[in-house]
Amino acid sequence: MSWDLVVVAGAALACGIVNAMAGGGSLLLFPALVASGMGTLAANVTNSVITLPGYVGASAGFHRELAEDRHRLPRLIGATVVGSTIGCVLLLATTEAAFDVVVPWLLIVASVLIAVQPAVVARLDEPSPGSARWWSPVGIAAATVYGGYFGAGLGVILLAVLGFTVPLPFKRLNALKAALSVVDATVSLVVFGVFGPVEWGAVAVGAPMTLLGGFLGAKLVRRVDQAVVRSVVVVLGLVAAAVLLVA
Repeated sequence: MSWDLVVVAGAALACGIVNAMAGGGSLLLFPALVASGMGTLAANVTNSVITLPGYVGASAGFHRELAEDRHRLPRLIGATVVGSTIGCVLLLATTEAAFDVVVPWLLIVASVLIAVQPAVVARLDEPSPGSARWWSPVGIAAATVYGGYFGAGLGVILLAVLGFTVPLPFKRLNALKAALSVVDATVSLVVFGVFGPVEWGAVAVGAPMTLLGGFLGAKLVRRVDQAVVRSVVVVLGLVAAAVLLVA
């Protein structure tokens, strides 16, 4: 195994752990993929595929909550498929040169989203009164356009949309978020797997590591200060953005 794949494996493991503990793991994995020699566009689509197993594991952990809200899932899943597909198509229509210009700003946006996550979660501690039924799928579709295009920080956006449109306590909102993240990543896998420049060698190494990381993160979540993890992720995301801006 080359050193590049060793770096990818380590970053994927860290990505799975961080996603399980605080979110924002892609801010670790994406720069590592770029550092391994991939172009930013290839790194982005490869990152989307690698992270799928971690989301599947998280969603499986919420099977009881999802069973309670299964009547809500068809509309939200449909909206996610539409939004994610649009985002993936927009990404594939973006040239490598154009994406090189955009990606540092996407990293900054994702870092800010992770930084404000505690405020979003605090707002969702109590069930919201909800909103019109059609706002949920519309908001989810809009959020997953971003998810299909880039994805880092999507969980924060999904929680915010669900929190303001679905009258449920936080744990059940988090379960819905996990399920929709699986759908978003699955759409990315299908679209990018057929049409995108996925680096399958990196996927073969990284995908199992995100799954393992998700398992370990679930075990560590009560032992490690999530605020510290989140701060490290935000700083690294901003550093990666700065490096790409001056490169």
